Amino acid sequence: MVFNKMRKLSIDKSDISVQQVDGEDYLCLTDMIKAKDGDFFVTDWIRQRGTLDFMAAWESLNNPDFNYGEFAIIRNQSGVPSFKVSAKEWISRTGAIGIVSKAGRYGGTYAHKDIAFEFGMWISPMFKLYLIKEYQRLLDIENNQYNLEWNVKRVMTKVNHQVHTDAVKDHILPKLVWNKKWAYANEADLLNIALFGKMAAEWRKDNPERYKKGENIRDSASINELVILSNIESYSAELIKQGLSKEERLVLLRSMVETQKVSLSKLDPMRSIKKLQEDTYVRKEIQDKSESKRSEG
Repeated sequence: MVFNKMRKLSIDKSDISVQQVDGEDYLCLTDMIKAKDGDFFVTDWIRQRGTLDFMAAWESLNNPDFNYGEFAIIRNQSGVPSFKVSAKEWISRTGAIGIVSKAGRYGGTYAHKDIAFEFGMWISPMFKLYLIKEYQRLLDIENNQYNLEWNVKRVMTKVNHQVHTDAVKDHILPKLVWNKKWAYANEADLLNIALFGKMAAEWRKDNPERYKKGENIRDSASINELVILSNIESYSAELIKQGLSKEERLVLLRSMVETQKVSLSKLDPMRSIKKLQEDTYVRKEIQDKSESKRSEG
């Protein structure tokens, strides 16, 4: 399993870690259990027959390697008062993937969000509702970030583009006797080769489905690549004014691309335009209203 992208939710006074496992969000049950009154453990929830049935149902939909034979043995034992099964034992015996045990700095028992929401219900119905709401708010924040990134990419494609096309118009077109209409495309492809290693036509051939959707080679660029594209457009304009040939410019542009790739690889460009804290919080007025209703009851 591949673990990455750690985030946090905050519900009342409980911080809950959210970890991506193989591209899916898993919530930390170890963090969530702190919200339940009394001395309880995750195993107290797992040992219940209803929990075992739910987790087995989830595995049947998501895990073709789930061991139903071991599950049946565990389920039959669940009626015994002394029965207990830990998360690690459940995983090792059944091959379950819905729950994972993680060691290290952010260690603990994590469960896929579908299972974590059920665990939240065991803590309390209100906690489950808060959990679902806060998780959705986290997704909304991240979706807004992606929308912001898309808008930034659109803006970046326009930066210095006019400078470059003006240089082509003023310094290349006057020297051409024929094929003037292809001058802009040829110069754009020089930049594409320097940055992407291929011309626009080659990209279209390699990506026919994306081309049908109206995308082009620059739509597939990352934020860092678009920053570099903007920079080499400006640099290329200056080289054109100096009268350098396409071959000479390509060598210099490629050198600039490689240098800037190394520098920008050390940075996260989105961190400078998004909020610095990934935590999300239940709005205070919602908490106050809920607490007021509970006190009135």
